Amino acid sequence: MRSWVPLAIVLVWGGVAIVAPLLPLDPDRIELSSILAGPSAHHWLGFDELGRSIGDRLIIGARTSFVVAVCVVSATLLVGSAIGIGAAYWGGWIDRFVVWAIDLVLAFPGLLLAIVLAGMLGPGIDNVVLALSCVGWVGYARLARAQVLMLKHREHVVAARALGATPTRIMWQHLLPLISAPLLVEASFGVAGVIVGEAGLSFLGLGVQPPSASWGSMIRDGTRYMLVAPHVVLAPGLALMLVVLAVNLLGDQLRDWLDVKTKTVIKA
Repeated sequence: MRSWVPLAIVLVWGGVAIVAPLLPLDPDRIELSSILAGPSAHHWLGFDELGRSIGDRLIIGARTSFVVAVCVVSATLLVGSAIGIGAAYWGGWIDRFVVWAIDLVLAFPGLLLAIVLAGMLGPGIDNVVLALSCVGWVGYARLARAQVLMLKHREHVVAARALGATPTRIMWQHLLPLISAPLLVEASFGVAGVIVGEAGLSFLGLGVQPPSASWGSMIRDGTRYMLVAPHVVLAPGLALMLVVLAVNLLGDQLRDWLDVKTKTVIKA
């Protein structure tokens, strides 16, 4: 895959999700005469088992996954980074408690823990965001803690502390800029994980509820008609695969671009 293709796919996904409310879509309109109808010149992706336009619902599903990904990644990045930086800088019992909390969350499979939380909170997009956020912050906290442990004894940090800089200023101005690159790379991979997590919860009926559209719920509803109308599953399945693959490839490119060692090897 060419280097610009993943970026183009992600931009199309984000652009469609942003402009979706402005488009003349009618994802809940039922046409009984078009139930399970295949792709045509007027409807490129066909209709589902209720006679609804798969194309319109695919766009709304893109918006659902985009909103959940942005909310979850933003929240987990901010909270996890703050917890990891603070734990590593202060040390002592605070650091031990944070490490214990991280190990406790990591002891359970991420998606399984999200399913449990979503089942306790109830279905809905807000609860999906909350459940995935409660699971996703540990990766950023662990990464930020490891990075700060290596950096907090550097000369510039010791000098700032000797000059009377406050801990907040040291963490914000002297430590955070140095660990922002690995955190951004982690966030790029986190987007793919959140997309899959939201689709998985919706597939199980714990995410977005009908009649709202989600790629996961579209795949679930279409599995009963795979033999007679495979387009009902293929459309959301391919969309989910392409977006997740593009985000992962874009994360690899971002990691290589931010890696000083890789740049040095390429130039040499």
